Amino acid sequence: MKAPIDQIDRTLLRLLQQDGTLSLAELADQVNLTTTPCWKRLKRLEESGILRQRVALLDPIQLGLSFTAFVQIKTSDHSKEWYKTLVAAVADFPEVMEFYRMAGEYDYMMKVQVADMAAFDQFYKKMVNSIEGLTNVTSTFAMEPLKYTTALPL
Repeated sequence: MKAPIDQIDRTLLRLLQQDGTLSLAELADQVNLTTTPCWKRLKRLEESGILRQRVALLDPIQLGLSFTAFVQIKTSDHSKEWYKTLVAAVADFPEVMEFYRMAGEYDYMMKVQVADMAAFDQFYKKMVNSIEGLTNVTSTFAMEPLKYTTALPL
């Protein structure tokens, strides 16, 4: 169920998406509140699950993880048990940054971030050898990131 939020909540969320290190006092000042009501709003947004967590965003290139692959998977097994097994197996791969169940030609898609083609090849072999029931695994590789954001359009 969608939690109701007002314009002040939206502004707080936009500010936090831009800079998660803003202090409570800075946030309160930006939305013309004192710190206590601002803190209560943040607490409510956290408790409702709208504000899931505050994290640091790292630069993959500077950390030697410049190779991005998108892996599309087909399976002939659509049982609940296989789905649970797949999700648990993929959760164990730190290289998988995003993982989706899809509609369309492929059943699942994942974004994989690694150092280079050799690292991707190791990931690929480990993945296909540890997950039963894959009928087709297709990979495409990003040449250049053109847009990346974690900010939702509020």
